Amino acid sequence: MTLLPPRWLCATALLALSTACTRTTPALAVERNLPAKAQGPDEYVLADDVSVRKLAPGVWLHVTEMTLEPYGRVPTNGLIIEDGETSLLVDTGWDARQGALLLDWARETLRRPVRAAVVTHFHEDRLGGVPALVPRGIPVHGLEETARLATSVGRPGPSETFADTRTVGAVELFFPGPGHAKDNIVVWHQDSGVLFGGCFVKDGAATNLGNVEDSDVEAWPASLSRTSQRFPEARVVVPGHGQPGGPELLSHTEALLR
Repeated sequence: MTLLPPRWLCATALLALSTACTRTTPALAVERNLPAKAQGPDEYVLADDVSVRKLAPGVWLHVTEMTLEPYGRVPTNGLIIEDGETSLLVDTGWDARQGALLLDWARETLRRPVRAAVVTHFHEDRLGGVPALVPRGIPVHGLEETARLATSVGRPGPSETFADTRTVGAVELFFPGPGHAKDNIVVWHQDSGVLFGGCFVKDGAATNLGNVEDSDVEAWPASLSRTSQRFPEARVVVPGHGQPGGPELLSHTEALLR
């Protein structure tokens, strides 16, 4: 597998990323492709670089990791959201293998197969797993701009595109304006009060904005403000990297922009 250079990373301060979500699965279990190993009633290890844990009722946080020099193992966050007898996948992991593991877990362990996916912008850690979804006929939702940008860098992008907002099952997809990337969207699950900010939102341990090569730093504060105004009921905010927090992560990200 060819790794893209660090310019495509969404991480904030990579060395500050928490390893609390990292688990180790015995190598034998991984090699034999055994069912996901439960670490507790609400936590599962799918491989040594893929784990899932319950974040809120009906909402699961998935953490996938990729080793990138010189940073080492870089974890990134996404969600699996229960939606009746099916589920929605928010961001797809770094590559097709990780994406397939998430799909298999949702079908076999959660017993709610993924019926649709969302990618929150065009970087590798958001849509790297899309090739695992295409053969299974799973539609992938994202901005029109995400599809354009993904094509421009040779990545598979969303198949179902929109311009500003869209409702997909139990979630609302919203483009607040540019920030970390020109095409970053947020995902709102009203039933749980969980707002997935992706790399548009920095975790509480971040001391800087990280890589801003694809960012619009001048537009970012206004985009954060629109997000806060649109989702005042958000109780849990999930950044693209690091630990989830509350609405203070939005203000923390704004403070880093000053």
